[in-house]
Amino acid sequence: MIFNDQEPDKMEKIRIIIADDHQLFRNGLKILLNAFPEFEVTAEASNGEEFLKILKNTKADIALMDINMPEMDGIEATRKGLKICPGIDIIALSMYGEEEYYYKMVDAGAKGFLLKDSDISEVKEAILTVRKGGSYFSQELLYHVIQKIKYREQESKSANLSKREKEILFKICEGLSNQEIADTLFISKRTVDKHRANLLGKTNSKNTASLILFAIRNKLIEI
Repeated sequence: MIFNDQEPDKMEKIRIIIADDHQLFRNGLKILLNAFPEFEVTAEASNGEEFLKILKNTKADIALMDINMPEMDGIEATRKGLKICPGIDIIALSMYGEEEYYYKMVDAGAKGFLLKDSDISEVKEAILTVRKGGSYFSQELLYHVIQKIKYREQESKSANLSKREKEILFKICEGLSNQEIADTLFISKRTVDKHRANLLGKTNSKNTASLILFAIRNKLIEI
């Protein structure tokens, strides 16, 4: 599922780092990604420590990051990697059963989540979406997050959101850009920008991905 933070920009060749401890998986993904003219896999890492060393000497736009890796996991590698290269966008590679790590990955700065067995067309869509400023969640992953939450006793905390803020949050979760939200609600884009900023502050969210998980966790939306 796509969540756009801004309007699409003209795309250039996207440089990608793959961080995963399984070489066969990295090799296969690299071949598939390099088959697209708009992508270039510039480096591979087998763990978080190796990823950080590579990042200091390699220019990259996107990192496809395994969550569970030896020596340093994807959560710590994401957090430290964004300090080294704030402009890189990180998409988490996940397996079923790792839902407990999603919130930590979002807090660390990840902007997307993909299942490791995702079709390459979905991987491409996720990369392009995140690079344009949006967030991307595999629909299957969202479903499993919701199922986990349904079986967890948890008090909902709405962060004292106003009716309008909840309305805009719902539109964000539908994948609408700020301009599209403004057009739909017949208000100015500047007003939507302000409400989005307030939502990020009230929910202590870093980005749209974090907002989406907040909304799901607190049962403000259903997907």
